[in-house]
Amino acid sequence: MKKPKLSNPINAHLRAIPSLQELLQHPSLQDDSIEPRYIKIILNSILQDYRRSVREKKTTQFANREIVTQQLVQQAKEAIEQLRSFQLKRVINGTGIILHTNLGRAPLAEVARYHLQEILENYCNLEFDLRTGKRGDRITLVEKIICLITGAEAALVVNNNAAAILLVLNSLCRRKEVPVSRGELVEIGGSFRMPEVMKAGQVKMIEVGTTNKTHIKDYEEVISSKTGGILKVHTSNYRVLGFTHSVPVEELAELAHKNHLPLIYDMGCGVIENLEEWGVPYEPVAREYLKAGVDVMTFSADKVLGGPQAGIIIGKEAYLSAIRKNHLLRALRCDKMTFAALDATLRIYLQPQKLKERLPVARMLTITETELQNWGQRLMNELKDLPLEMEVVETVSHMGSGALPLEEIPSRALRIKPLNTSVETLAKKLRLTEPAIIGYIENEFFYLNLRTIREDEFPLVVRAFKNIF
Repeated sequence: MKKPKLSNPINAHLRAIPSLQELLQHPSLQDDSIEPRYIKIILNSILQDYRRSVREKKTTQFANREIVTQQLVQQAKEAIEQLRSFQLKRVINGTGIILHTNLGRAPLAEVARYHLQEILENYCNLEFDLRTGKRGDRITLVEKIICLITGAEAALVVNNNAAAILLVLNSLCRRKEVPVSRGELVEIGGSFRMPEVMKAGQVKMIEVGTTNKTHIKDYEEVISSKTGGILKVHTSNYRVLGFTHSVPVEELAELAHKNHLPLIYDMGCGVIENLEEWGVPYEPVAREYLKAGVDVMTFSADKVLGGPQAGIIIGKEAYLSAIRKNHLLRALRCDKMTFAALDATLRIYLQPQKLKERLPVARMLTITETELQNWGQRLMNELKDLPLEMEVVETVSHMGSGALPLEEIPSRALRIKPLNTSVETLAKKLRLTEPAIIGYIENEFFYLNLRTIREDEFPLVVRAFKNIF
Protein backbone atom coordinates (compact mmCIF):
# COMPACT_ATOMS: atom_id res chain seq x y z
CA MET A 1 0.00 0.00 0.00
CA LYS A 2 1.40 3.43 -1.04
CA LYS A 3 2.06 6.01 1.64
CA PRO A 4 0.16 9.29 1.21
CA LYS A 5 2.37 12.17 -0.03
CA LEU A 6 3.21 14.75 2.58
CA SER A 7 2.65 18.34 1.45
CA ASN A 8 5.76 20.43 0.89
CA PRO A 9 5.92 23.05 3.73
CA ILE A 10 7.43 25.63 1.38
CA ASN A 11 4.59 25.23 -1.14
CA ALA A 12 2.06 25.38 1.67
CA HIS A 13 3.61 28.59 2.90
CA LEU A 14 3.59 30.09 -0.60
CA ARG A 15 -0.11 29.24 -0.97
CA ALA A 16 -0.78 31.18 2.23
CA ILE A 17 0.50 34.39 0.63
CA PRO A 18 -2.37 36.63 -0.52
CA SER A 19 -2.52 37.89 -4.10
CA LEU A 20 -1.62 41.41 -5.14
CA GLN A 21 -5.29 42.21 -5.79
CA GLU A 22 -6.28 41.03 -2.31
CA LEU A 23 -3.72 43.35 -0.74
CA LEU A 24 -4.69 46.28 -2.96
CA GLN A 25 -8.26 45.99 -1.68
CA HIS A 26 -7.26 45.75 1.98
CA PRO A 27 -9.00 48.52 4.03
CA SER A 28 -5.74 49.59 5.71
CA LEU A 29 -4.12 50.37 2.35
CA GLN A 30 -6.77 52.69 0.96
CA ASP A 31 -4.77 55.92 0.89
CA ASP A 32 -5.83 58.99 -1.08
CA SER A 33 -2.53 60.77 -0.53
CA ILE A 34 -0.61 58.40 -2.84
CA GLU A 35 -1.44 57.37 -6.38
CA PRO A 36 -2.69 53.69 -6.42
CA ARG A 37 -0.10 52.68 -9.03
CA TYR A 38 2.68 53.53 -6.55
CA ILE A 39 1.02 51.47 -3.84
CA LYS A 40 0.84 48.63 -6.37
CA ILE A 41 4.60 48.91 -7.01
CA ILE A 42 5.32 48.88 -3.27
CA LEU A 43 3.15 45.79 -2.73
CA ASN A 44 4.72 43.99 -5.68
CA SER A 45 8.17 44.54 -4.22
CA ILE A 46 7.08 43.36 -0.75
CA LEU A 47 5.45 40.24 -2.20
CA GLN A 48 8.52 39.37 -4.26
CA ASP A 49 10.81 39.75 -1.22
CA TYR A 50 8.51 37.62 0.94
CA ARG A 51 8.21 34.84 -1.65
CA ARG A 52 11.98 34.83 -2.10
CA SER A 53 12.55 34.54 1.65
CA VAL A 54 10.15 31.56 1.81
CA ARG A 55 11.82 29.78 -1.12
CA GLU A 56 15.28 30.40 0.32
CA LYS A 57 14.03 29.13 3.71
CA LYS A 58 14.82 32.45 5.39
CA THR A 59 11.23 32.57 6.60
CA THR A 60 10.90 29.14 8.17
CA GLN A 61 8.03 29.61 10.61
CA PHE A 62 4.81 28.67 8.86
CA ALA A 63 1.97 31.17 9.19
CA ASN A 64 -1.65 31.00 8.04
CA ARG A 65 -3.10 33.33 5.43
CA GLU A 66 -4.45 35.81 7.96
CA ILE A 67 -1.11 36.23 9.74
CA VAL A 68 0.83 36.53 6.47
CA THR A 69 -1.64 39.15 5.24
CA GLN A 70 -1.21 41.17 8.44
CA GLN A 71 2.58 41.05 8.11
CA LEU A 72 2.54 42.18 4.47
CA VAL A 73 0.00 44.94 5.11
CA GLN A 74 2.10 46.22 8.01
CA GLN A 75 5.22 46.33 5.82
CA ALA A 76 3.26 48.21 3.15
CA LYS A 77 1.92 50.72 5.69
CA GLU A 78 5.45 51.41 6.94
CA ALA A 79 6.71 51.89 3.37
CA ILE A 80 3.84 54.26 2.58
CA GLU A 81 4.48 56.22 5.78
CA GLN A 82 8.10 56.65 4.75
CA LEU A 83 6.96 58.09 1.44
CA ARG A 84 4.73 60.58 3.21
CA SER A 85 7.54 62.06 5.34
CA PHE A 86 10.69 63.85 4.21
CA GLN A 87 13.84 61.76 4.39
CA LEU A 88 16.05 64.80 5.03
CA LYS A 89 14.85 66.13 8.37
CA ARG A 90 15.74 68.74 10.92
CA VAL A 91 17.93 67.47 13.75
CA ILE A 92 18.79 68.96 17.14
CA ASN A 93 22.48 68.28 17.72
CA GLY A 94 23.21 67.17 21.27
CA THR A 95 26.52 65.48 20.43
CA GLY A 96 28.74 68.46 21.21
CA ILE A 97 30.46 68.12 17.81
CA ILE A 98 30.06 71.56 16.23
CA LEU A 99 30.83 70.61 12.62
CA HIS A 100 29.22 67.17 12.61
CA THR A 101 29.58 65.79 9.07
CA ASN A 102 26.73 63.28 9.55
CA LEU A 103 24.44 66.09 10.70
CA GLY A 104 25.19 68.50 7.85
CA ARG A 105 28.23 70.33 9.26
CA ALA A 106 27.82 74.09 9.80
CA PRO A 107 24.29 75.38 10.44
CA LEU A 108 23.70 78.52 8.37
CA ALA A 109 23.38 82.03 9.74
CA GLU A 110 19.94 83.63 9.92
CA VAL A 111 20.78 86.13 7.16
CA ALA A 112 21.77 83.22 4.88
CA ARG A 113 18.44 81.51 5.57
CA TYR A 114 16.44 84.60 4.66
CA HIS A 115 18.45 85.28 1.50
CA LEU A 116 18.24 81.62 0.48
CA GLN A 117 14.46 81.64 0.86
CA GLU A 118 14.16 84.75 -1.31
CA ILE A 119 16.31 83.23 -4.07
CA LEU A 120 14.48 79.86 -3.90
CA GLU A 121 11.00 81.35 -4.19
CA ASN A 122 11.80 83.68 -7.09
CA TYR A 123 13.88 84.04 -10.23
CA CYS A 124 17.42 85.35 -9.75
CA ASN A 125 20.35 86.71 -11.74
CA LEU A 126 22.38 83.51 -11.53
CA GLU A 127 23.85 84.04 -15.00
CA PHE A 128 22.50 87.44 -15.97
CA ASP A 129 24.44 90.72 -15.65
CA LEU A 130 21.98 93.30 -14.33
CA ARG A 131 24.26 96.20 -15.27
CA THR A 132 24.74 95.29 -18.93
CA GLY A 133 21.56 93.32 -19.53
CA LYS A 134 23.66 90.53 -21.07
CA ARG A 135 24.52 86.98 -20.07
CA GLY A 136 26.54 86.82 -16.88
CA ASP A 137 28.75 84.21 -15.25
CA ARG A 138 27.87 82.58 -11.93
CA ILE A 139 31.52 82.08 -11.00
CA THR A 140 31.93 85.85 -10.55
CA LEU A 141 29.03 86.21 -8.07
CA VAL A 142 31.13 85.92 -4.91
CA GLU A 143 34.63 86.33 -6.33
CA LYS A 144 35.12 89.95 -5.26
CA ILE A 145 34.08 89.43 -1.67
CA ILE A 146 36.23 86.29 -1.32
CA CYS A 147 39.23 88.19 -2.68
CA LEU A 148 38.56 91.11 -0.34
CA ILE A 149 38.39 88.88 2.74
CA THR A 150 41.33 86.60 1.87
CA GLY A 151 43.62 88.99 -0.02
CA ALA A 152 43.64 86.73 -3.09
CA GLU A 153 43.95 87.99 -6.67
CA ALA A 154 41.18 85.67 -7.89
CA ALA A 155 38.68 83.15 -6.56
CA LEU A 156 36.45 80.34 -7.75
CA VAL A 157 33.74 78.23 -6.08
CA VAL A 158 32.90 74.57 -6.79
CA ASN A 159 30.71 72.05 -4.98
CA ASN A 160 33.16 70.84 -2.30
CA ASN A 161 36.84 70.89 -1.36
CA ALA A 162 37.60 67.47 -2.90
CA ALA A 163 36.25 68.85 -6.18
CA ALA A 164 38.34 71.97 -5.71
CA ILE A 165 41.67 70.17 -5.33
CA LEU A 166 40.79 67.74 -8.14
CA LEU A 167 40.00 70.66 -10.48
CA VAL A 168 43.20 72.52 -9.54
CA LEU A 169 45.42 69.49 -10.12
CA ASN A 170 43.70 68.56 -13.37
CA SER A 171 43.98 72.12 -14.67
CA LEU A 172 47.57 72.92 -13.68
CA CYS A 173 49.38 69.57 -13.42
CA ARG A 174 47.54 67.15 -15.73
CA ARG A 175 49.76 64.30 -16.95
CA LYS A 176 52.64 65.62 -14.86
CA GLU A 177 54.30 64.66 -11.59
CA VAL A 178 53.34 66.28 -8.30
CA PRO A 179 55.46 65.70 -5.18
CA VAL A 180 53.62 65.48 -1.83
CA SER A 181 54.84 64.50 1.63
CA ARG A 182 54.01 60.99 2.83
CA GLY A 183 52.87 62.57 6.08
CA GLU A 184 50.17 64.48 4.22
CA LEU A 185 48.45 61.66 2.31
CA VAL A 186 45.25 62.07 4.27
CA GLU A 187 42.00 60.17 4.07
CA ILE A 188 38.92 62.37 4.34
CA GLY A 189 35.32 61.41 5.16
CA GLY A 190 33.76 58.49 3.32
CA SER A 191 37.16 56.83 2.66
CA PHE A 192 38.15 59.36 -0.02
CA ARG A 193 41.94 59.45 -0.03
CA MET A 194 44.29 62.11 -1.33
CA PRO A 195 46.17 59.60 -3.57
CA GLU A 196 42.86 58.68 -5.22
CA VAL A 197 41.88 62.34 -5.68
CA MET A 198 45.26 62.98 -7.32
CA LYS A 199 44.79 59.95 -9.56
CA ALA A 200 41.35 61.21 -10.59
CA GLY A 201 42.95 64.58 -11.35
CA GLN A 202 45.21 62.74 -13.83
CA VAL A 203 48.47 63.62 -12.11
CA LYS A 204 51.26 61.29 -11.02
CA MET A 205 51.79 61.43 -7.28
CA ILE A 206 55.42 61.42 -6.16
CA GLU A 207 55.70 60.57 -2.45
CA VAL A 208 58.54 62.32 -0.63
CA GLY A 209 59.91 62.07 2.91
CA THR A 210 58.47 59.81 5.56
CA THR A 211 55.29 59.75 7.63
CA ASN A 212 56.81 61.80 10.45
CA LYS A 213 59.63 63.72 8.75
CA THR A 214 59.89 65.47 5.41
CA HIS A 215 62.68 67.92 4.51
CA ILE A 216 63.12 70.44 1.69
CA LYS A 217 65.81 68.22 0.11
CA ASP A 218 63.19 65.48 -0.32
CA TYR A 219 61.28 67.77 -2.67
CA GLU A 220 64.41 69.05 -4.41
CA GLU A 221 65.52 65.53 -5.32
CA VAL A 222 62.35 64.71 -7.29
CA ILE A 223 61.78 67.96 -9.18
CA SER A 224 62.40 67.53 -12.93
CA SER A 225 61.05 68.66 -16.28
CA LYS A 226 58.11 66.30 -15.64
CA THR A 227 57.02 68.13 -12.48
CA GLY A 228 53.78 70.11 -12.76
CA GLY A 229 53.60 71.63 -9.28
CA ILE A 230 54.18 71.03 -5.58
CA LEU A 231 51.28 70.00 -3.36
CA LYS A 232 51.04 70.63 0.37
CA VAL A 233 48.09 69.23 2.33
CA HIS A 234 46.99 70.53 5.72
CA THR A 235 46.53 67.51 8.00
CA SER A 236 43.40 68.99 9.54
CA ASN A 237 41.89 65.69 10.69
CA TYR A 238 44.91 64.31 12.57
CA ARG A 239 48.29 65.28 14.02
CA VAL A 240 51.61 63.43 14.04
CA LEU A 241 53.33 64.31 17.31
CA GLY A 242 56.80 63.74 18.71
CA PHE A 243 59.81 63.26 16.41
CA THR A 244 58.43 65.19 13.43
CA HIS A 245 59.32 67.76 10.81
CA SER A 246 57.47 69.30 7.88
CA VAL A 247 58.67 71.92 5.45
CA PRO A 248 57.34 75.44 6.14
CA VAL A 249 55.20 77.00 3.42
CA GLU A 250 57.77 79.77 2.86
CA GLU A 251 60.52 77.26 1.99
CA LEU A 252 58.27 75.27 -0.32
CA ALA A 253 57.16 78.47 -2.07
CA GLU A 254 60.78 79.50 -2.65
CA LEU A 255 61.58 76.09 -4.12
CA ALA A 256 58.47 76.06 -6.32
CA HIS A 257 59.03 79.54 -7.70
CA LYS A 258 62.72 78.91 -8.33
CA ASN A 259 61.61 76.05 -10.59
CA HIS A 260 58.69 78.04 -12.11
CA LEU A 261 56.12 75.75 -10.51
CA PRO A 262 52.89 76.56 -8.66
CA LEU A 263 52.71 75.80 -4.94
CA ILE A 264 49.27 74.30 -4.32
CA TYR A 265 47.95 74.11 -0.78
CA ASP A 266 44.91 72.10 0.28
CA MET A 267 44.04 74.05 3.41
CA GLY A 268 41.07 71.82 4.27
CA CYS A 269 38.95 73.38 6.99
CA GLY A 270 39.41 76.95 5.77
CA VAL A 271 40.23 79.48 8.50
CA ILE A 272 39.81 83.07 7.33
CA GLU A 273 39.69 84.82 10.72
CA ASN A 274 42.03 84.43 13.69
CA LEU A 275 40.47 81.71 15.85
CA GLU A 276 42.20 83.11 18.93
CA GLU A 277 39.48 85.75 18.91
CA TRP A 278 37.03 82.87 19.47
CA GLY A 279 39.03 81.37 22.33
CA VAL A 280 40.48 78.60 20.13
CA PRO A 281 44.23 77.95 19.63
CA TYR A 282 45.82 79.80 16.73
CA GLU A 283 45.58 78.38 13.23
CA PRO A 284 47.15 80.24 10.26
CA VAL A 285 44.50 82.03 8.21
CA ALA A 286 44.14 81.98 4.42
CA ARG A 287 45.56 85.49 3.95
CA GLU A 288 48.79 84.49 5.73
CA TYR A 289 49.35 81.45 3.51
CA LEU A 290 48.99 83.59 0.39
CA LYS A 291 51.50 86.12 1.79
CA ALA A 292 53.87 83.22 2.50
CA GLY A 293 53.92 82.34 -1.21
CA VAL A 294 51.10 79.87 -1.86
CA ASP A 295 49.95 80.26 -5.47
CA VAL A 296 46.67 78.32 -5.33
CA MET A 297 44.79 77.29 -2.20
CA THR A 298 41.60 75.30 -1.64
CA PHE A 299 39.35 74.97 1.42
CA SER A 300 35.81 74.05 2.50
CA ALA A 301 33.03 76.60 2.93
CA ASP A 302 30.94 74.47 5.31
CA LYS A 303 33.50 73.99 8.06
CA VAL A 304 35.04 76.78 10.14
CA LEU A 305 33.84 79.38 7.62
CA GLY A 306 30.26 78.44 8.60
CA GLY A 307 28.63 78.42 5.17
CA PRO A 308 27.02 75.88 2.81
CA GLN A 309 28.81 72.91 1.27
CA ALA A 310 31.25 74.29 -1.28
CA GLY A 311 34.92 74.24 -2.18
CA ILE A 312 36.68 77.60 -2.51
CA ILE A 313 39.74 78.06 -4.72
CA ILE A 314 41.81 81.23 -4.24
CA GLY A 315 45.16 82.40 -5.55
CA LYS A 316 46.94 84.15 -8.36
CA GLU A 317 44.94 85.27 -11.37
CA ALA A 318 47.27 83.56 -13.86
CA TYR A 319 46.56 80.16 -12.34
CA LEU A 320 42.86 80.76 -11.66
CA SER A 321 42.42 81.82 -15.28
CA ALA A 322 43.74 78.43 -16.43
CA ILE A 323 41.44 76.63 -13.97
CA ARG A 324 38.36 78.50 -15.26
CA LYS A 325 39.01 77.14 -18.75
CA ASN A 326 38.81 73.51 -17.62
CA HIS A 327 35.66 71.80 -18.94
CA LEU A 328 35.36 69.91 -15.65
CA LEU A 329 34.28 73.18 -14.04
CA ARG A 330 30.78 72.83 -15.46
CA ALA A 331 30.43 69.39 -13.87
CA LEU A 332 31.66 70.68 -10.51
CA ARG A 333 29.93 74.06 -10.36
CA CYS A 334 27.46 75.13 -7.67
CA ASP A 335 23.77 75.95 -8.02
CA LYS A 336 21.88 79.10 -7.05
CA MET A 337 21.14 77.82 -3.53
CA THR A 338 24.82 77.41 -2.70
CA PHE A 339 25.73 80.81 -4.09
CA ALA A 340 22.88 82.49 -2.20
CA ALA A 341 23.86 80.96 1.15
CA LEU A 342 27.60 81.50 0.60
CA ASP A 343 27.13 85.13 -0.48
CA ALA A 344 25.14 85.90 2.67
CA THR A 345 27.62 84.07 4.92
CA LEU A 346 30.66 85.84 3.48
CA ARG A 347 29.09 89.26 4.07
CA ILE A 348 29.03 88.57 7.81
CA TYR A 349 32.84 88.57 7.66
CA LEU A 350 32.80 92.23 6.60
CA GLN A 351 32.13 92.91 10.29
CA PRO A 352 34.39 90.41 12.11
CA GLN A 353 33.47 91.87 15.51
CA LYS A 354 29.89 90.62 14.99
CA LEU A 355 30.78 87.06 14.00
CA LYS A 356 30.13 85.72 17.51
CA GLU A 357 26.53 86.89 17.48
CA ARG A 358 25.68 86.36 13.79
CA LEU A 359 27.55 83.19 12.77
CA PRO A 360 26.28 79.97 14.48
CA VAL A 361 29.69 78.25 14.40
CA ALA A 362 31.35 81.22 16.10
CA ARG A 363 28.50 81.46 18.60
CA MET A 364 28.80 77.79 19.57
CA LEU A 365 32.55 78.11 20.00
CA THR A 366 32.28 81.13 22.28
CA ILE A 367 29.39 80.23 24.61
CA THR A 368 30.73 80.38 28.16
CA GLU A 369 30.66 77.46 30.54
CA THR A 370 28.54 79.56 32.92
CA GLU A 371 25.89 80.00 30.20
CA LEU A 372 25.89 76.28 29.50
CA GLN A 373 25.56 75.45 33.19
CA ASN A 374 22.56 77.77 33.47
CA TRP A 375 20.95 76.25 30.38
CA GLY A 376 21.39 72.79 31.84
CA GLN A 377 19.74 73.80 35.11
CA ARG A 378 16.80 75.30 33.18
CA LEU A 379 16.33 72.06 31.26
CA MET A 380 16.42 70.04 34.46
CA ASN A 381 13.76 72.27 36.02
CA GLU A 382 11.52 71.85 32.97
CA LEU A 383 11.87 68.04 33.07
CA LYS A 384 11.83 67.53 36.85
CA ASP A 385 8.37 65.87 36.90
CA LEU A 386 9.43 63.13 34.49
CA PRO A 387 10.84 59.71 35.57
CA LEU A 388 14.41 60.76 34.86
CA GLU A 389 17.58 60.90 36.92
CA MET A 390 19.39 64.05 35.74
CA GLU A 391 22.57 66.00 36.41
CA VAL A 392 24.50 68.75 34.61
CA VAL A 393 28.06 67.48 34.24
CA GLU A 394 31.36 68.79 32.88
CA THR A 395 32.38 67.43 29.51
CA VAL A 396 34.12 68.54 26.29
CA SER A 397 33.08 69.46 22.76
CA HIS A 398 35.01 69.11 19.52
CA MET A 399 35.10 71.14 16.35
CA GLY A 400 34.53 68.08 14.14
CA SER A 401 34.82 67.51 10.36
CA GLY A 402 38.59 67.20 10.60
CA ALA A 403 39.05 70.69 12.05
CA LEU A 404 41.26 71.13 15.14
CA PRO A 405 41.31 67.37 15.88
CA LEU A 406 43.24 67.62 19.16
CA GLU A 407 41.36 70.53 20.69
CA GLU A 408 38.90 69.81 23.48
CA ILE A 409 36.49 72.65 24.18
CA PRO A 410 35.19 72.67 27.78
CA SER A 411 31.42 72.16 27.82
CA ARG A 412 28.45 71.00 29.87
CA ALA A 413 26.05 68.14 29.24
CA LEU A 414 22.76 67.06 30.68
CA ARG A 415 23.34 63.48 31.85
CA ILE A 416 20.12 61.46 31.89
CA LYS A 417 19.13 58.03 33.16
CA PRO A 418 15.49 57.05 32.52
CA LEU A 419 13.88 55.23 35.45
CA ASN A 420 11.32 53.13 33.57
CA THR A 421 13.05 52.30 30.28
CA SER A 422 16.55 51.69 28.88
CA VAL A 423 18.85 54.45 27.66
CA GLU A 424 18.89 52.75 24.23
CA THR A 425 15.09 52.99 24.02
CA LEU A 426 15.17 56.64 25.09
CA ALA A 427 17.85 57.45 22.49
CA LYS A 428 15.82 55.77 19.75
CA LYS A 429 12.58 57.52 20.70
CA LEU A 430 14.36 60.89 20.67
CA ARG A 431 15.78 60.13 17.22
CA LEU A 432 12.27 59.45 15.94
CA THR A 433 10.73 62.68 17.24
CA GLU A 434 10.08 65.75 15.08
CA PRO A 435 12.60 67.32 15.05
CA ALA A 436 14.93 64.43 15.77
CA ILE A 437 17.16 64.82 18.85
CA ILE A 438 20.61 63.24 18.67
CA GLY A 439 22.72 62.67 21.78
CA TYR A 440 25.09 59.90 22.81
CA ILE A 441 25.24 57.01 25.28
CA GLU A 442 28.15 56.52 27.63
CA ASN A 443 28.39 54.28 30.73
CA GLU A 444 24.65 53.56 30.73
CA PHE A 445 23.74 57.26 30.67
CA PHE A 446 22.26 59.36 27.86
CA TYR A 447 24.00 62.69 27.28
CA LEU A 448 22.90 65.92 25.63
CA ASN A 449 25.94 68.16 25.15
CA LEU A 450 24.55 71.68 25.49
CA ARG A 451 27.17 73.53 23.43
CA THR A 452 25.59 72.46 20.14
CA ILE A 453 21.96 73.01 21.15
CA ARG A 454 20.65 76.52 20.50
CA GLU A 455 18.78 78.21 23.30
CA ASP A 456 15.65 78.52 21.15
CA GLU A 457 15.71 74.72 20.66
CA PHE A 458 15.28 73.97 24.36
CA PRO A 459 11.44 74.15 24.25
CA LEU A 460 11.52 71.53 21.47
CA VAL A 461 13.71 69.26 23.60
CA VAL A 462 11.34 69.65 26.57
CA ARG A 463 8.30 68.92 24.40
CA ALA A 464 9.94 65.77 23.00
CA PHE A 465 10.72 64.38 26.46
CA LYS A 466 7.22 65.12 27.72
CA ASN A 467 5.64 63.44 24.68
CA ILE A 468 7.81 60.35 25.17
CA PHE A 469 6.93 59.96 28.84
